[in-house]
Amino acid sequence: MFDIDRWREIFQSISKNKLRSILSGFTVAFAILLFTLLFGIGNGLQNTFKKEFAGDAINAIYIWSSFTTVAYKGNQIGKKIQFKNDDFKFLKENFSKEIQTISPRIQRIVEVVHKSKKDTYTLRGIYPEYQIQESAEVEEGRFLNLRDIYQKSKVVVIGRLVEDDLFGQLSAVGKQLKIGGIMYQVIGVFSDPGGDNDERFIYTPFTTMQRLYGNTDHLDEFGITYNPNLSIDEAIVFGNKMLRTLKEKHDVSQEDQRAIGLFNNASGNREVTNMMIGLGILIFIIGFGTLIAGVVGISNIMVYVVNERTKELGIRKAVGATPKDIVAMILQEAIFITTISGYFGLILGVGILKVVGPSLKEYFILNPSVSTPVVIGATVTLIIAGVIAGYLPAKRAARIKPVVALSAD
Repeated sequence: MFDIDRWREIFQSISKNKLRSILSGFTVAFAILLFTLLFGIGNGLQNTFKKEFAGDAINAIYIWSSFTTVAYKGNQIGKKIQFKNDDFKFLKENFSKEIQTISPRIQRIVEVVHKSKKDTYTLRGIYPEYQIQESAEVEEGRFLNLRDIYQKSKVVVIGRLVEDDLFGQLSAVGKQLKIGGIMYQVIGVFSDPGGDNDERFIYTPFTTMQRLYGNTDHLDEFGITYNPNLSIDEAIVFGNKMLRTLKEKHDVSQEDQRAIGLFNNASGNREVTNMMIGLGILIFIIGFGTLIAGVVGISNIMVYVVNERTKELGIRKAVGATPKDIVAMILQEAIFITTISGYFGLILGVGILKVVGPSLKEYFILNPSVSTPVVIGATVTLIIAGVIAGYLPAKRAARIKPVVALSAD
């Protein structure tokens, strides 16, 4: 129940003891400020790690071919290993349980022309499931489908920035593009969380590129997403098994590290996960230490405050205040100062993060911020500490007889 007289007494006490109130508030505000900045920077580092993997599915694997560096089974050093359509079929049939999606990929740098505008972009021949591997989102029109693959259609899906470059504010869907001297129809526009570079690609059916660029069944590489039910260790084992099997199929020595290459996001995920865990533990230790320092500070101040007010408390008891009233008044004052100071520290910390946040990108700290529940939890912890710290001496002071309290130095 709101007691205006008690609040009047609290504000009177604060105004008469400005230094003590400022010290109490500063201790809490500084602890919350440091806590906010530490967690904000920690979250910024985590955001940076997440962004590095935003362009591709977290369970992606990429396999490519190159030249042999070890002579083996008739293959001399320097022979080009060439993937073909039967390798696509081979992987799908032999690893159907482990593979979630698979797409072949052919890649060429081409000149793209629309009316008077032209530029150079990367044209990729892919399978529809490649959309999942790149985490691409269709903004207009549609993505490639199986009908496009079977009909070897001259259609393309272009990145958002390709549309901006060549069409400006106009929609590209349904329009024609001359790509490498061949006319294609734009059927869709996509965006990609990987950023600008990934939004400057152009996708077309891989069968179309095979027909138009050499009329072969050659493929450059494969993009795969593994079954998300696989653990990180199982995914790494799966990737290595595919690599060994492809080397056997193409008569490549298992010691040859370049003829067939593989990149498995699972390995990176394990490293990032370990790093994130370590970073989280470090932030927790530092943040917890900051809170402990704040708790100790507010506790010491509260003990000092209660001892300092022994005479005042004795006078209050002499004029009729009960022990319960005295304890409640001290605790209410402690909670009030801690809450206001904690909120000030939170606002200041969030403000600093917003101001300096953009400049921290060069230090690999992206969008440093802290969730409100975390900081509120820290503030509540300090409030509880203040209550506990003030309760015991307040309880003891409330039991002192007025005569003893008034005679205290």
